[in-house]
Amino acid sequence: QLQLVESGGGLVQPGGSLRLSCAASGFALHYYAIGWFRQAPGKEREGVSCISSSGGGMNYADSGKGRFIISRDNAKNTVYLEMNSLQTEDTAIYYCAAEPTGFRAMCAINDDYDYWGQGTQVTVSS
Repeated sequence: QLQLVESGGGLVQPGGSLRLSCAASGFALHYYAIGWFRQAPGKEREGVSCISSSGGGMNYADSGKGRFIISRDNAKNTVYLEMNSLQTEDTAIYYCAAEPTGFRAMCAINDDYDYWGQGTQVTVSS
C-alpha cells in the first residue's frame, strides 16, 4: 500500500529551525516529484516547495524562498524540508504529496499530486 508519512513537526520559537521528513512506503520515490504544502487554521492550503524526481529541480513559494531547503534521499525513500528563520506565520499543518512523473528534471508546486500524507503540525510561538 502506497503511503507517505510526515514527521519532524513541533513547537519552535520564532527564529528557530525544524527539519520535516516525508517517508514513503509501498513504492519507490525516485519516479515521483514531491511537494510540500501547508494549511493554517482558517486558510486555504498553499504550496510551499517541490523537488523533481531527479532531485535536480526545486521550486519554492515566495513564503519560503531563502529560508526553506528541500532535498531528497532516494536510497532512504525520504524527502526533507529544512525550515530556518521560522516565523509565527509559518504555523500550519505541513503535508507532503507525491506525483508520478517518471524521471523528470523539473517540478511544479501547483501540479496535481496524487498521494498525500496525513500531515505534521508546526507551531512557531514564543
